[in-house]
Amino acid sequence: MNTAGSENHPSLSSVSPAEAFEPQGQLLFLNRHRAGDTRQAAATEQIRVLIAAGHALQRAGVRALLERAGGIAVTDEAASGEHAIALAHEARPDVLLMDADLPGLDAIEATRQIVYGGDRSEVRVMLLGSFHDDQQVFMALRAGASGLLARDVEPDELLHAVRVLARGEALLAPSVTRRVIAELASMPAPERPAPEQLEELTAREREVMALVARGLTNHEIAERLVISPATARTHVSRAMVKLHARDRAQLVVLAYESGLVPPAMRLA
Repeated sequence: MNTAGSENHPSLSSVSPAEAFEPQGQLLFLNRHRAGDTRQAAATEQIRVLIAAGHALQRAGVRALLERAGGIAVTDEAASGEHAIALAHEARPDVLLMDADLPGLDAIEATRQIVYGGDRSEVRVMLLGSFHDDQQVFMALRAGASGLLARDVEPDELLHAVRVLARGEALLAPSVTRRVIAELASMPAPERPAPEQLEELTAREREVMALVARGLTNHEIAERLVISPATARTHVSRAMVKLHARDRAQLVVLAYESGLVPPAMRLA
């Protein structure tokens, strides 16, 4: 089994924060860097992982895979949503691998409490499931999940995903496409930003934000607007800061919910 880094992986590649929420190989990456969050797992440090799943056999299998890979230490195992929350705040792992069908408190609510709880834990949550339900995908992203993967993902891809999340990035399985995100983003939500919030954006930032919501990469935005990729990246970053968006994925959601991009506009 190949457990080498992303540079040797045949189908997966890491991306910089500015290239987040763009299709890369078989996975869709999202930037989850937060303002002031400089904690990233160094290459020489062990990545601390918490496993949460209802079946002991499933937990044991994932633990064995991770510990054989090297550079990864399993801090503990949780058998329920409540237990996962307690251990996440107590052990403060770098990554939490959590089954989407976890017994007890459901995994999405557990994710929300871990990510947005009282002490705002910096653990990156990866949910493992089938994700056939679009609403479940959208709710998981809103809850703060840093990634979604199928349970039957290849071992190499799971190991790669753990390393990506530990670096402060995030990713989605191939089945969670930009089209799904855009369509779900058109759904009304109570946290819909007020029009005055968008007024903080410059005309160019609005234009760039709309193109992000339509699924364009930074390079595609640069070509469309005849600007450099670095300038496009800067406009995206400034829009995220002004709108207090956690990441590029949330910027897409805000673009649809604010009416900046009409719900009828779908990605090609």
